[in-house]
Amino acid sequence: IPGFIKTLSKQPFHIFPAVNTLFKGLLDNPNFKNLDFSTLHLSQAGGMAATPQTAARWLEVTGCPMIEGWGMTEGVAVGTNNLVTDRNFNGTIGLPLPSVDVIMIDDDGNRVGLNQAGEMCVKGPNTTSGYLNRDSSDDFTNDGYFRTGDIVSMDEKGYITLLDRKKDMILVSGFNVYPNEIESVMLECDGIIDCAVIGIPDEHQGEAVKIYIVPEDNNVTKSVIKEFALDNLTGYKCPRHIEFVSELPKSNVGKVLRQKLRERHDADHPQS
Repeated sequence: IPGFIKTLSKQPFHIFPAVNTLFKGLLDNPNFKNLDFSTLHLSQAGGMAATPQTAARWLEVTGCPMIEGWGMTEGVAVGTNNLVTDRNFNGTIGLPLPSVDVIMIDDDGNRVGLNQAGEMCVKGPNTTSGYLNRDSSDDFTNDGYFRTGDIVSMDEKGYITLLDRKKDMILVSGFNVYPNEIESVMLECDGIIDCAVIGIPDEHQGEAVKIYIVPEDNNVTKSVIKEFALDNLTGYKCPRHIEFVSELPKSNVGKVLRQKLRERHDADHPQS
């Protein structure tokens, strides 16, 4: 981060694309606010769900609103986006781009209605026709939409809210729990620098919520975290397991790798 800030100080920058953790990492560095943001016109969030807290801080420091969108390699990097003229962060990944058609389906392949959670499936000239040297039939719906693996919902105006990756969804006593929501809430707790949520096997609930916490100091205790969760989350969404770590595993662009955390838990608890 310090090296990146030094690079940014050397010349004007106009467009800034990043994942939420990179936006937050820059904001947490005291030298970032000293940069010249007068030429910054577009701050594009993607790669993972952006949080309202980070978006608000980014606007306050840079004066440039964070615009969130969605894309994947199989769709040539972008499929939905908010209007670049928007000044307010709305917590959605915006609208489908021109020529991109989006539907949401349940586990049985049936389309779900407005404001209902379902897997996002896309069709358009930018969407892949399949994977090289691999049977891709399961990657598409019967009517030719590509299954993205992302769980979303769409409102009456067509704006899409990204809930989470289908593989990351936690099933607690029959209720769907989305790690993104819990992480966004828990980041509001004083003393939490970063956090990540996974589901772990539980003999009573099927799965239980486990949260990995990067604390600011020793004042952040498990009791503080549990109390904050109970005050701000529905009971079944509250983390039952808490583990403190010095850092979270991330990709080279700053996306938290939940699979690495699941592997870490399995290695530490081989009988679970």
